[in-house]
Amino acid sequence: MRLSTRGRYAVRAMADVALHAGEGPVPRSEIARRQGISPDYIAHLFRKLERAGLVQGMKGPAGGYCLGRHPSEITVGEIVRAVEGPVALVHCVAPGGEKRCPRAGVCPTRCLWQKASAAIADVLDHVTLQDLCAQATGEPRF
Repeated sequence: MRLSTRGRYAVRAMADVALHAGEGPVPRSEIARRQGISPDYIAHLFRKLERAGLVQGMKGPAGGYCLGRHPSEITVGEIVRAVEGPVALVHCVAPGGEKRCPRAGVCPTRCLWQKASAAIADVLDHVTLQDLCAQATGEPRF
């Protein structure tokens, strides 16, 4: 399984906002420069993150992005789901997937994919932006 650039870039950009949260709204251009991500791609990702309540966009000359909640209250799992959708290794274990797969009721591997997907989701749901910030500043947290 590979996490797409949407998920990876969203987590990096959110960690950047968290690391610079004390400086007021973080401009998209600064996030883009520091993270090596296109400003347009950041805008696309942050629209999804804003709909999920994870960031707030501020307009104007002193505008930028602020976190929607404290970094200790935002998990990597929330960020990934906001931009990627459910954490599922295969489509049949995503919500409603059993209805799309005619073999779901008899598949000998479906339980394995459910358990693996749940384990990944559990890891993502137990790492917060605050943990990532601590890690970035040399204070291992996970």
